[in-house]
Amino acid sequence: MIRTDTTLIIGAGANREIEMPDGPELLNKIASGYEFERLNSEVKSRDLVNLAHLFERVAPEFGMTYDQLVDGAKAIRDATLVSTNIDAILEQYGHDPAVQAAGKLAIVYYTLQAESKSTLAVEPRGPDELPLRGSENWLFQLGQLIVKGVPRAKAEECFEKLSIVCFNYDRAIEHYLPWVVQRAFGMSLEEAQELVAGRLRIVHPYGVAGRLPWQGDEENGAVWGDVDAQNIVALSRRIFTASQREKSRQFRSYLRSEMSRGKRLGFLGFGFDPMNVAMLFDELEHDNPDMLITLQNIGEVEQKAILRLIHRLTGITDDGLITLENMKAFELLRDYARFLES
Repeated sequence: MIRTDTTLIIGAGANREIEMPDGPELLNKIASGYEFERLNSEVKSRDLVNLAHLFERVAPEFGMTYDQLVDGAKAIRDATLVSTNIDAILEQYGHDPAVQAAGKLAIVYYTLQAESKSTLAVEPRGPDELPLRGSENWLFQLGQLIVKGVPRAKAEECFEKLSIVCFNYDRAIEHYLPWVVQRAFGMSLEEAQELVAGRLRIVHPYGVAGRLPWQGDEENGAVWGDVDAQNIVALSRRIFTASQREKSRQFRSYLRSEMSRGKRLGFLGFGFDPMNVAMLFDELEHDNPDMLITLQNIGEVEQKAILRLIHRLTGITDDGLITLENMKAFELLRDYARFLES
């Protein structure tokens, strides 16, 4: 059980452990899917054909023509040459409704597709398993931290000290944790889903590709990995840019509350992209939090740059409060479990 107020910040790098796309991979998929110059050739992908049909179907819902959506898609493809993630492109094209629509449709399309192909299945494959096999992934380690040592009578308290800020568009956390709670406390899955729905505090700064059915939002809902979601326009409208979030006082208040609650901050697969950093640390009001950070395959100079950035943004003067490890997300949760549970 996590006994000290802790906020975990989950970045796209953590997705590699569950075979979900990180930022560059998602952008590459979108760029490939939007090769509209190949649409009438023999060299075209299934995704391109599907997205073209999707544009034909949904263009009227955006008040646009098919060609306008295609122009938006082509602009995204051109911008990928100088970008590493779709979030930045949508921010750059905040003035262009066609780019916004095409980009957000692609995010939902590829996120739901990735869920359907992920090692995180709809449900466990066997009676003695979780939907994601094995322990060498951060979802398993997080679930174990949450429920370990909690009596069944106090199950509702297991999320009390935890907040999550997740920069990924998928619903992996929300989908996985009810199965952990169900197994840990001998509940029905429905009871576990209700507990997670009521107790888990999670923020998705850029939105999420639909609410899961048990979260009670049918209009904006999609089952895990629903690649044929008919309400994809409604789902795409729940994807946000940094500027859109900046204008939302309600969102900023919520993010500030969850960031400032944590006396400990854990960064898992977070790349310290300047746009994401600005969103997070502008809302941080806690003095001198303990920080645990995973940074994989990053050189010494870049590590120094990130440390200087953290010092400047947080005002932390004690280097002992910042732990930076070259390890995977699951390794940090596993190896620092005693500290995180204390």
